[in-house]
Amino acid sequence: MSTNALQRHQPDSRYAMLRLFVTLLIMTVGSCGMYVVSVVLPAIQSDFGVARAEASLPYTLLMIGFGLGGIVMGKLADRHGVMWPLLLGAVCVGVGFVASSFATGIVAFSAVQGVFVGLGSGAVFAPLVADTSLWFVKRRGMAVAVCASGNYLAGAVWPPIVQKFVEASGWRATYVGLGLFCGLAMAGLSLFMRTRPPATVMDAPPAAVAGRAGIDAVARPFGLSLGMAQGLLCVAGTACCVAMAMPQVHIVAYCTDLGFGAARGAQMLSLMLACGIVSRLVSGALCDRIGGLRTLLLGSMLQCVALFMFLPFDGMVPLFVVSAMFGLFQGGLVPSYAIIVREYFPPAEASARVGTVIGCTLLGMALGGWMSGKVFDLTGSYHAAFINGIAWNLLNMSIAAMLLLRTRRLHGAVPAAV
Repeated sequence: MSTNALQRHQPDSRYAMLRLFVTLLIMTVGSCGMYVVSVVLPAIQSDFGVARAEASLPYTLLMIGFGLGGIVMGKLADRHGVMWPLLLGAVCVGVGFVASSFATGIVAFSAVQGVFVGLGSGAVFAPLVADTSLWFVKRRGMAVAVCASGNYLAGAVWPPIVQKFVEASGWRATYVGLGLFCGLAMAGLSLFMRTRPPATVMDAPPAAVAGRAGIDAVARPFGLSLGMAQGLLCVAGTACCVAMAMPQVHIVAYCTDLGFGAARGAQMLSLMLACGIVSRLVSGALCDRIGGLRTLLLGSMLQCVALFMFLPFDGMVPLFVVSAMFGLFQGGLVPSYAIIVREYFPPAEASARVGTVIGCTLLGMALGGWMSGKVFDLTGSYHAAFINGIAWNLLNMSIAAMLLLRTRRLHGAVPAAV
């Protein structure tokens, strides 16, 4: 690479900003699967003649595949760059949507969602978040937030579009169209991501920015071994997303049960995730000021408040308000984990470690989606499912608070983002 090219391909450069824009587009297209399956849940349940928990199984397996795909694709991105995982993900998403349209039962549909759509979606989220964190230094939190906002932008854009196509042509034809569009769009955009992250960022130790605290953070995050620290983050991520999944996965079905119709539920989901975009951007700015760990704890506390607000209200207007509140409160949680990993773990392992932690958040979404459906089948309502989500949220809050207290005890303050 020439000297001019090296200068152009530096952290915080114009090229980095252009790359962030392309990343946002890829994230918006490639993340549609996790929201589309929620929109078609009532149609799937009716078509296959299954209970609510069984109808939730495709989402559960998709999110498991999403999480495992993030881990595998993250390791591949650390070795070969992010373009190749993205191209593989484009093939998987395209094939997965088209193959799903030919499924004759819930088991086959769920398997295709998990293996193909899930794996393909996994290539989009964690590897791109980790890659973005390596292209920015001054405003890393905001850059990661913009990148991760593509996931929620997908949630804001796709549900109403898909709902209209499902009403007009049925879910099977809609899935064929999604497969062709998403596969080709992802593949084309992925070709812009050839360049590897700057070597100066990959090689520089956090101590270059954060002093002695940075050395300690990488050697023993939170005063713990690398494995123990990552394990706690994985548990915290699982817990927060079990709670997060309840409204995101079941709001369409919930509105259908209340008599408002699937279209109103899709609008509520779209509003929730549009507000999540705002939340992610605000949380990114907070990460740059107060660090990822404090941002995580704040977001967890606010998400818990929003979950409580679902309990007393079941009118259409109040549910729109609470859905917007939920989106505004919880949107910054998942990106905070990526910032925490970059603050406390070796940069050269960013994609793999971010992929592992993000994978556990997706496992939490999978578990929460299925668990909420199962609680509904057992109780006949979503009231107990919201209470279950609140309990998991409290577990997340306790871990985040414990890690923050350990960090303050060891270093006096959370180290600045590096």
